[in-house]
Amino acid sequence: MVKLFLCITLLLVAAPAQAMHISEGILPLPWAVLWYALALPCVALGIHRLNALAKEDLSFKPLVGLMAAVVFIISCMPVPVPTAGTCSHPCGTGMAAILLGPWISSLIAAVALLLQALFLSHGGLSTWGANIFSMGVIGSIAGFFTFKGLRTMGVPLGLAAFFAGLQADWATYLATSVELASGIRGSEPFLPLLEKILLAFVPTQLPLGILEGAMTAGMVMLLYRKRPDILVKMRVLSAGEAAENG
Repeated sequence: MVKLFLCITLLLVAAPAQAMHISEGILPLPWAVLWYALALPCVALGIHRLNALAKEDLSFKPLVGLMAAVVFIISCMPVPVPTAGTCSHPCGTGMAAILLGPWISSLIAAVALLLQALFLSHGGLSTWGANIFSMGVIGSIAGFFTFKGLRTMGVPLGLAAFFAGLQADWATYLATSVELASGIRGSEPFLPLLEKILLAFVPTQLPLGILEGAMTAGMVMLLYRKRPDILVKMRVLSAGEAAENG
């Protein structure tokens, strides 16, 4: 698994670098520090949650590692948005949040974003906290609670996963737009600038959100058909629901 991950990373490094996430140096220092302060406690909670669950089940960490590789690869598919100072791209955090919970998903996003900043020139170290907060924290929370809420209302598994992936993607870009508008506005009013940035994302992010919803639903339904035991272990399904599939 580690060798496969490194090979994929090297292949991506060989490709021409494109700015992705919020680029290095775009956010003023006070704003960069603020997003770090909001993001890192969530990452720490993810580490705590991971260690606690790994003590109960030794197979849990390999599953987290596999999901981290999936998120890394999915979020390395940039679609440039020149007027917004960043790129649109799928995130994968909705899928990770459904399977692992929002805090471990935040941790996974932090690792993926750090590797991309260090080796692929995607994002940056000064903006790592902001990128974690938008993609890891906000995206994961939106995806997780959308899925749980819809399932509580009796929405079918695949449809709930679709809307979870879609909401995770769109929430990420709403948060990214807020971060950009807050950091770069200077003396310009916040809301008009936020509106401009949101509109800049619309042509790429609307279809990408739908695509991410479809990918999330496809992954969850594949597990439901082939490995429902994993969904039971991750507490996505009850044992009774998995038995119905069998």
